[in-house]
Amino acid sequence: MNYFGIGPAHTPGTTVFKDIYELKPAHFAIFNKYGLFTHGYWKFVNKPHLDSFNETCMKVKFLLEDSIKNNLVSEVPFCSFLSGGLDSSIITAYASKYCNDNGLPTLKTFSVDYLDNDKNFVKSDFQPNSDNYYINLMVEKYKTNHTNIILDTPDLANYLEDSMIARDVPGMADVDSSLLLFCKNVKPYATVALSGECADEIFGGYPWFFRDDALNSNTFPWSIALSERQHLLHTDISKKINLKEYIDFRYNESLANVEILDTDSKETAEKRKISYLTLNWFMQTLLDRSDRCSMYNGLEIRVPFCDYRLAQYLWNIPWEMKTYKGREKGLLRHIMKDILPSEIIDRKKSPYPKTHNPTYLNAVKNMLTNIMNNSSSPIHNILNRNYILEILESDGSAFTRPWFGQLMMWMSNNNTNFLMFVLVFFILFFIMKNTFFIKCIFNIYFFI
Repeated sequence: MNYFGIGPAHTPGTTVFKDIYELKPAHFAIFNKYGLFTHGYWKFVNKPHLDSFNETCMKVKFLLEDSIKNNLVSEVPFCSFLSGGLDSSIITAYASKYCNDNGLPTLKTFSVDYLDNDKNFVKSDFQPNSDNYYINLMVEKYKTNHTNIILDTPDLANYLEDSMIARDVPGMADVDSSLLLFCKNVKPYATVALSGECADEIFGGYPWFFRDDALNSNTFPWSIALSERQHLLHTDISKKINLKEYIDFRYNESLANVEILDTDSKETAEKRKISYLTLNWFMQTLLDRSDRCSMYNGLEIRVPFCDYRLAQYLWNIPWEMKTYKGREKGLLRHIMKDILPSEIIDRKKSPYPKTHNPTYLNAVKNMLTNIMNNSSSPIHNILNRNYILEILESDGSAFTRPWFGQLMMWMSNNNTNFLMFVLVFFILFFIMKNTFFIKCIFNIYFFI
């Protein structure tokens, strides 16, 4: 129920295995003769934000720079991921300065791209230019030792299974396989890599922070298309479980932990709620993805934006400050205006790099078709076969919303992401062929 109802996130503290649980973030466990006990040692503290805008800017800038410096302390070669976006560019700028100030070798930076992507690139409102344009701006300004990792379509498809194994559970399909391949290619040059993840979570950069349909949905903003998700399930399975009841329970359970201050404006209070969901559910998913896909290759990814001091300070900053001049992450853009090229400061949020090569969709379709043609696969007892075939025949258009819901809908012009995600599910069931495991997926989550 986790993955069909709340995916790609999952309920903190749970796993897909019966009677096996995970330790929640900021918790420790004690096991003794009296049993197993878990304790939380840190959580966000709500308090009025009394700093002026200028004071806020100075503190955020200090905390961020200090976090980046702390994450650069390493006895092994390190590098920075560089997508040309705001977040990775900030880390690259400070990391490059750190190397220069401390007499270290020129900072190595790495980006990911796909073979023939320039030929198939399609402009959109969210991505009017390719990442390469902005990457080159940063490389030129900070003189980094840059390598552009080029992934080929067959590898991207073939590594879907490896990425699922790395994560132990269904994940984000090509988003996972591309990161896995990217880290594999970076590892020969570095052992530690700094990434710009988590900035959107703590600064409120995702589209669902601004969209009325997400804010008023009374559910997790990345899983609004519940009816379409439920339609994927076999009729018998759908009757046995109640996805909406489970989602509502977890949603209300989570929001019950959010404290609203009397000093909070209506908008700030609203954003606290969606920030809590994003930080405690979605961000954990991204961090798990990064950690597993990187460590699968012996590469350690560090995330400076996830510094607890920075996150705590941002937690109480009024929404009006975070969105300075009406821009998403406006505060962050403002304090970095003298650090980064103006084109990057003004750049719209862009999605994780994806292949625009149509051969990828064809490869996924072929793999999915082969699995569907295997009459012994247990997926036929779990998923709606006719609906899946309809999706296949329509190249994904039969599923009107991308699997990542609100996030991907506003950043992508196609529905191939859904096909990719379903493929991972199919591969999982196809490999396992384990009836006990499958039962666990649908039976263990409610009221645990």
